[in-house]
Amino acid sequence: MSDDLHRLFDLKGRVAIVTGGSRGIGLQMAEALGEFGAHLVITARKADELEQAKSHLEARAIACTTIAADLSSPDTAARIATEALALTGRIDILVNNAGATWGAPAESYPAQGWSKVMDLNLNRLFDLTREIAARAMLPQGYGRIVNIASVAGLAGNLPGMEGTAAYNASKGAVIALTRALAAEWGARGITVNAIAPGYFPSKMTAGTLDKHGERLLSVTPRGALGGPNDLKGAALLFASDASAHITGQTLAIDGGMTAV
Repeated sequence: MSDDLHRLFDLKGRVAIVTGGSRGIGLQMAEALGEFGAHLVITARKADELEQAKSHLEARAIACTTIAADLSSPDTAARIATEALALTGRIDILVNNAGATWGAPAESYPAQGWSKVMDLNLNRLFDLTREIAARAMLPQGYGRIVNIASVAGLAGNLPGMEGTAAYNASKGAVIALTRALAAEWGARGITVNAIAPGYFPSKMTAGTLDKHGERLLSVTPRGALGGPNDLKGAALLFASDASAHITGQTLAIDGGMTAV
């Protein structure tokens, strides 16, 4: 393999923020970026889970900084940007992974649930993206933004599954926002892409998979849930120079679910 190809994926000297990076798919993507040389800044609400994740990453010889932060608070995005820049001096990659869901029938969906999901999944995602772009990426003329959407942003739930209207709407909005920011910032050195995971075992999906796992597998061509390495390739692609001419795109990683 040529050195030029290796260099396309090399993240040495890059700083990557991964929100919700202490566990699940966030930690999986953090591993991928760290293994290719990025200095990681992972954020999450719980300091103890962050420390566990940091130990896990450092055991793999990955440089990692943690910021305990609750992104549901409107002032948190500015604090993350300020602390990350103070700690690392630059920010090259932002993986917007933190999110929440709420299940209820649409006709009785509570206003509290709608606001919670839309605020974190969309509003706070935009707040952090704006802060990082304005303070770091636009001034340096370089940035890679990776938004974590969902197959729920591409389609509704299967009949009979619990309603998640706010989650579906927020993830669809993330896909639209990805396109809008890609168009606006493309000429200024920033690419913006989205990953739409299918069903991966996690704390968030546990209840759904317990009730509907067999049915979901039956409509997934690969007949499997997402595994511990299945998001790494896409995260690395969109975070690296290998995707320099890719922007505004959404890649579903769902075992083929949205293809049928």
